[in-house]
Amino acid sequence: MSWGTELWDQFDNLEKHTQWGIDILEKYIKFVKERTEIELSYAKQLRNLSKKYQPKKNSKEEEEYRYTACKAFLSTLNETNDYAGQHEVISENMTSQITVELARYVQELKQERKSHFHDGRKAQQHIETCWKQLESSKRRFERDCKEADRAQQYFEKMDADINVTKADVEKARQQAQMRHQMAEDSKADYSSILQKFNHEQHEYYHTHIPNIFQKIQEMEERRIVRIGESVKTYAELDRQVIPIIGKCLDGIVKAAESIDPKNDSQLAIEAYKSGFEPPGDIEFEDYTQPMKRTVSDNSLSNSRGEGKSELKFGGKSKGKLWPFIKKNKSPKQQKEPLSHRFNEFMTSKPKIHCFRSLKRGGATPEDFSNLPPEQRRKKLQQKVDELNKEIQKEMDQRDAITKMKDVYLKNPQMGDPASLDHKLAEVSQNIEKLRLEAQKFEAWLAEVEGRLPARSEQARRHSGMYDVQNPPAVNNCAQDRESSPDGSYTEDQSQESEVKVLATDFDDEFDDEESLPAIGTCKALYTFEGQNEGTISVAEGETLYVIEEDKGDGWTRIRRSEDEEGYVPTSYVEVYLDKNAKGAKTYI
Repeated sequence: MSWGTELWDQFDNLEKHTQWGIDILEKYIKFVKERTEIELSYAKQLRNLSKKYQPKKNSKEEEEYRYTACKAFLSTLNETNDYAGQHEVISENMTSQITVELARYVQELKQERKSHFHDGRKAQQHIETCWKQLESSKRRFERDCKEADRAQQYFEKMDADINVTKADVEKARQQAQMRHQMAEDSKADYSSILQKFNHEQHEYYHTHIPNIFQKIQEMEERRIVRIGESVKTYAELDRQVIPIIGKCLDGIVKAAESIDPKNDSQLAIEAYKSGFEPPGDIEFEDYTQPMKRTVSDNSLSNSRGEGKSELKFGGKSKGKLWPFIKKNKSPKQQKEPLSHRFNEFMTSKPKIHCFRSLKRGGATPEDFSNLPPEQRRKKLQQKVDELNKEIQKEMDQRDAITKMKDVYLKNPQMGDPASLDHKLAEVSQNIEKLRLEAQKFEAWLAEVEGRLPARSEQARRHSGMYDVQNPPAVNNCAQDRESSPDGSYTEDQSQESEVKVLATDFDDEFDDEESLPAIGTCKALYTFEGQNEGTISVAEGETLYVIEEDKGDGWTRIRRSEDEEGYVPTSYVEVYLDKNAKGAKTYI
């Protein structure tokens, strides 16, 4: 099967067919190029997606990734990023091994095709020239034969005419002979050219064209083979990354299998455990004996009860359970044990520097005394560890400077030893400062660990707040405690009397407190039964006034009327604050 023998007369169709083959190859190149662009775009989108959900550094979100479920999610993000990298590899390999190589091959193919068809046209032009020569010699031979025939007839006519002179007859005879000779020469020339043309035509159809068409056929078959190889490469480049993509997916599965719910539960305990003990039972209060109230020894109201027998603080304070929460004057509200209100204050409100400083918020105290005992211990331990690391870093730097100074002493040409004295003194000074700082935090840590009760594995919550068994001691504001400048939690029973006195004083202050102005309104989304001291009951759909917005503790202070106000969970109401309302004093 050869194009040279089978398609000897299809020169123009072969030219069109080979051009179509090149167009197909260029179309395939364009397809692969667009596929590489899709792979790059997909990889970029995957990388951006992975980056978008990565935890921000030095943020609370980063701390959440201690949990195994969050670690599994982080591993999924990292594996997705690696997965995106494999799509970039596919794009790069397809570009280098297919599109670039085929583009170069197409240019070579076009040049080769152009050369072959140029040779074919040259052979066509040569055979056409030979044919024109043959036609010309043939016409000349025909013309000469006709001229010779006419000259012969004229001679015979002149020879038969008696009136013609002998000279005219001789001239006609010579003219006839010359024409015959010219016809013979034309015949010989025509015969020669005819033989030459037949030879050239045989060479054209049996040698030149078959050779040219054979080369074009080989060129076209190489093009087809090259497309087949490229298609195979196209699949192999995808197949090469499948094992790596499989490893990425295996990593995601492994991360999912590493999720440990028990571990996450334990981490939640460590993160939120307050260290307080739950309150004990409250004993029955016998109102038939108005001068005597018996309360459980392990209840916070015990200390208040004892204080009342010793202190005179007037009738205003009677029935007040905690000085920092405005009493709900609604007769519908039931009293809540003192331990609950005390615990709500300690866990929900920021710790204040002095009990007579009632402004909410402020900077976090240095000794973390605004935190519950267990959380405070963890923060202090973390701070001590950080300081020890810094001390070690400075000590390593001091050792390095000392060694460098020894080298300078032994080899003065390398440097001046005295130039390092200032740096050495500075590092030593930094070490001393860090040590003093560490000692301060270690003292606070020892103080907290000495007061912490036996830690249990479970921590209960009551009414959404942590309960406490014993009240924290509060030093007099005039005192300047180095160990806890903002006041800290303690269970030292010797300081209970200070709490009682301060609570008594503040009872008087808060009873004389002016009503806070409304800063907006709110609509109750759900019904809330305010059964605890300081809370207020609301019905679904009820509209009330907001007098103090949520400060981060999950509670909003509202007012129904002049005599009814209290706290409700923020999630139970939809708040509409008045931006033009003047700010009023905010009480904790």
